Amino acid sequence: MEACSWHVRVLVVALCLLPLASEGRTRHYKFNVSMASACKLSIYTGMEMKKILPVQVMEKNYTRLCSTKSIVTVNGKFPGPTLYAREGDNVLVKVVNHVDRNVTIHWHGVRQLLTAWHDGPAYITQCPIRPGGSFVYNFTITGQRGTLLWHAHILWLRATVHGAIVILPELGVPYPFPAPDEESILVLAEWWKSDTEAVINEALKSGQGPNVSDSHTINGYAGGPVSACSSSRKDGFTLVVEQGKTYLLRLVNAALNENLFFKVAGHRLTVVEVDATYVKPFATDTILITPGQTTNVLFSADQGRGGRYLVTASPFSDSPLVAVDNRTATATLQYSNSASTASLTAAALPPQNSTTTASGFLDALRSLNSRAYPARVPAPVDRSLMFTVGLGTNLCASCVNGSRLVAGLNNVTFTMPTTALLQAHYFNVSGVFTDDFPGHPPVAFNYTGSGPNNTQTMNGTRLYRLPYNASVQLVLQDTGIIGTESHPVHLHGHNFFVVGRGTGNYDTTASPPKFNLVDPVERNTMAVPAGGWIAIRFIANNPGVWFLHCHFEVHTTWGLKMAFVVDDGDGPNESLPPPPKDLPSC
Repeated sequence: MEACSWHVRVLVVALCLLPLASEGRTRHYKFNVSMASACKLSIYTGMEMKKILPVQVMEKNYTRLCSTKSIVTVNGKFPGPTLYAREGDNVLVKVVNHVDRNVTIHWHGVRQLLTAWHDGPAYITQCPIRPGGSFVYNFTITGQRGTLLWHAHILWLRATVHGAIVILPELGVPYPFPAPDEESILVLAEWWKSDTEAVINEALKSGQGPNVSDSHTINGYAGGPVSACSSSRKDGFTLVVEQGKTYLLRLVNAALNENLFFKVAGHRLTVVEVDATYVKPFATDTILITPGQTTNVLFSADQGRGGRYLVTASPFSDSPLVAVDNRTATATLQYSNSASTASLTAAALPPQNSTTTASGFLDALRSLNSRAYPARVPAPVDRSLMFTVGLGTNLCASCVNGSRLVAGLNNVTFTMPTTALLQAHYFNVSGVFTDDFPGHPPVAFNYTGSGPNNTQTMNGTRLYRLPYNASVQLVLQDTGIIGTESHPVHLHGHNFFVVGRGTGNYDTTASPPKFNLVDPVERNTMAVPAGGWIAIRFIANNPGVWFLHCHFEVHTTWGLKMAFVVDDGDGPNESLPPPPKDLPSC
């Protein structure tokens, strides 16, 4: 397989490929989910390139790390195709399921205002698309611009079924930072030589943790210039840049279970946007990005002598009891005036457990909070909630140690229903869920200490009900019952402000005075630190049923999830409309 490299194109070309309309338009996409032939050289350059670059040679299977297997793909690509839109556009994506398993697609971070039916998590907002079936997702991009992602939201299918969403500003609206000359998308993920469903099924059978991935990937490539597999060294992603130009990198972490550090040797990165919201620009040499998060950075191709520079994605975990894939994904940034055989400049990677590096990055994130992009932080709040986040064990006679690892919020391990929760809510179907999820820990204890002797959790499909337009503060507190661990928590249907973050136990008296209520970062996914807490605030102004879960897929599988029911407000503009006619049935 030849090395994957090309010049990124100027941003002006991307904008020209979009229609010159003053108002939002409707964009149509078709996603074929299949095991069919895969594209050997996929295109990820921040714009619709199919009119510029020809379709590449096709291959039936994917070979990574000197090992070959079949994978589920969308339109034959891994990662899948990039979805492009402008702020204000209506997007219709017809998803056709050609594989022998159920499928759904989640548009991660898209607000889905009054379109909860199209959010995508299986058995939460919809029943899955069955083999041979299809469903048209229909939503409008409202008040968002930047980078998001889409991915499968059922079982562990997200491992290969994922891609980027690029939201350009409305026509004529400039970026609130210097416009880049060119741009590129880098999708970070994981690769298993084994089938991922077999990996998690074996773990569930044994009651223990699953095997970690065999490699991290950059734009689908597990190889790179320092790969241990000789053939994979030729397969890494190469980004060719021109001296003197400024580039925008759209970073996506689509990994199942890994927080990642990202670096470009010899270059400083300026952060300008996270999770499709602008931030106060700041420079750094290391990005922290958790599963489900996106980050846009600028960098200048300012190395006078050009050359080749190593691009790295390495794991971050400061939880000593947690197994991680310690392999570093590598790619190459190459100046156009340099030979492909030029020496490769590397940079020192941050230590895997570098809490200092991670905290320094997070502390620098601030909302732009300008006149055009104000930070409307809810204050005061109507509901003040606290959820403990952590692991436990439940009895399992057939498991290796007589128990199985589970996870939960407020000691509740979520039981997945067989009827979609949104349908049960909308049609008042009884017996599917209860709305008695505890708003605070049932038992207070030293959360980040050794924890109680009883490590068992309660099981249930319990939701928490919120009135329309309620302002909510939610403290998410890690626990040390099994061991402290980071948890990237994602809230569907809403953005939230991270008003506070700390180590140890949240203190209801001492912690709130330290909150940032002026310019806290606005996100849809944020990691609860190992042995610590975060406080978030949001407005429940989107009627429907909205999933809250850890974006480590293993923790979601173990039950670290719940959902909010947001009731209708007044009139049709504040009420959930009826389901679409083609909504799949269970």
